[in-house]
Parts: sequence; C-alpha cells; structure tokens
Amino acid sequence: MKRTIRRARDGSFQVRLTDDERDLVADLAAQLRDLLVSEDTDGLERLYPPAYANDPERDSEYRDMVHDELLQKRLAAVDVVEQTAAAKTLTEEQVTAWMGAINDLRLVLGTRLDVTEDQDFPALDDPSAPAFAVYQYLTHLLAEIVHALSRG
Repeated sequence: MKRTIRRARDGSFQVRLTDDERDLVADLAAQLRDLLVSEDTDGLERLYPPAYANDPERDSEYRDMVHDELLQKRLAAVDVVEQTAAAKTLTEEQVTAWMGAINDLRLVLGTRLDVTEDQDFPALDDPSAPAFAVYQYLTHLLAEIVHALSRG
C-alpha cells in the first residue's frame, strides 16, 4: 500500500495528495483560521477545554494566561499548512504543523457533528454525509502523518 505521507531517506517527507485533496486541505485550513479568529466558539470546545471545570474563576484565570499562546500556535500551524498545501516535500517541522492543524480540524468537525467512538456513519443520502466523509478523510490523513513521523 502506498502511503500518502512517508519519510524519505534524507529525513524529508514525501506528500502524495491529489490536487483536489490539496485544495481541500488548504480550504479547510483557511476555514479553521477564520473560526479561530472569529467570535464564534461553536466547535472550539475541544480545542480549549476547561482546565478547572468545577471552578469557573480559576478556569477564567487559566484561560487568560494560556489562550493567546495556544491561539498563536494554532494559527502558526494553519499558516504552514496554507503555505505548503501544494508542496510535494515537507520538513519534519512542517509535517508536525500539519499534524496539529489536521487534528484541530478533526476536533472542531467532530464536535460539530457530535461524533462518538461507537457511531455508525450516516447513509450517503443523509445531508450530513459529506461532512462525515471529510471527517473520515481527516482521520485518515492524521493517521498517515502519525505513521510517517513514527518512522525514524
């Protein structure tokens, strides 16, 4: 089986995506950026879970302390994905950024779709089927990235 992303002997990563897949990844990264900088928090719950669920005051202090740094790291990962979506070869740092952004996309989409571990995916004629297909694709792409990074 040909891997979508694989580590080359020189330490770089070969990315075998179709043009449509590259367009999808770039478009999703742009959508994630828009969501991260918007006032809309729908779907972001898993990106910024409460540190102190039973203590709103401490949780607010914690958020004030770390939110901006976490946001900047997420936006930097999105930058890398957007800048390298068409690249055939990535560095380890770039692949790691892809991993973060793809994982964030999965978390947001999974939250919005209310995905559970034991869930059956909808039939093809279900209106949510395309979103579930994107979720499954992101899951596959994330697994490919993790596999490639684990090959030292």
